[in-house]
Amino acid sequence: MTGRSKENYNRNYLRYVNSFDPPTKHFKTCGRAFLVGGFICCIGQFFRFLLEYAGLTGDILAGTVSAILIFLGTLLTGLGVYDRIGKNAGAGSIVPITGFANSVASPAIEFKTEGYVYGMAAKMFIVAGPIIVFGVTAGAAVGLLYWLLGLI
Repeated sequence: MTGRSKENYNRNYLRYVNSFDPPTKHFKTCGRAFLVGGFICCIGQFFRFLLEYAGLTGDILAGTVSAILIFLGTLLTGLGVYDRIGKNAGAGSIVPITGFANSVASPAIEFKTEGYVYGMAAKMFIVAGPIIVFGVTAGAAVGLLYWLLGLI
């Protein structure tokens, strides 16, 4: 097969494959992701204002709001609601901290039938595990770099 006929073959094959793929509605998808992600952040901000009014400040306030959002993300995952939100919102539901809670809770629920140790506990960090490992490693590397440079 010559170079030119190979290009035509590849182009025709891609056209054939794309004919079965529904067109992506980029603006609609990005708009939904923006709105849902923003709404989740607004919920977090609401809890922040509420807890600030109750007297919490600083790290305690930030930790409490994060814990509430993680709890809500895990609860909605357990009820099957977060998956429906993610199906319609795409990346907007993955980016906030609730998406991280969903990525830990989903495999735990899915593999619960295999037992608590080999199923739920072992599979819980299938998705979130690499993120945790990378985050801890990157944090340690940056801390070591700061220490070596004398910035701390």
